[in-house]
Amino acid sequence: MAFQNILVPTDGSEYTKAAVIKAVELAKMSGGNLTALYVLDQSILTNMPMDTAVMNVYSTLEKEGKAAVDFVKEMGEKENVPVEVMIKDGAPVKVILEQSKNFDVIVMGTLGRTGMSKLLMGSVAERVVRASDCPVLVVRASEVENQ
Repeated sequence: MAFQNILVPTDGSEYTKAAVIKAVELAKMSGGNLTALYVLDQSILTNMPMDTAVMNVYSTLEKEGKAAVDFVKEMGEKENVPVEVMIKDGAPVKVILEQSKNFDVIVMGTLGRTGMSKLLMGSVAERVVRASDCPVLVVRASEVENQ
């Protein structure tokens, strides 16, 4: 199976940067292209009163998302790998799974949830692996750091 269409979900954290590096390598080897996906997780906003503070948080998330996908674009340009960017609103697992039918493979890091958040939410990567329509390559940050 050729991995021509590669999805790389990113939250801009160190955890996903490792996956971005692997995704760019895979795209270069296969002559494929990358789509960088950032999901604006609005569940963070649901417990806040609707006022200017929420708009500031949303604006900050949008900026983080743009920075996250721009990092993927820059890494792709360095290796002459075409990168499309996609910023979507929603729950990360749901959005990634909806997109999985459009791709040959998903390359993702273990997203930066830790502690109580991970305990309550579960691992995004783990949930994507279980339900994805395409193969999923999960990259731990340490796999890239040790090279």
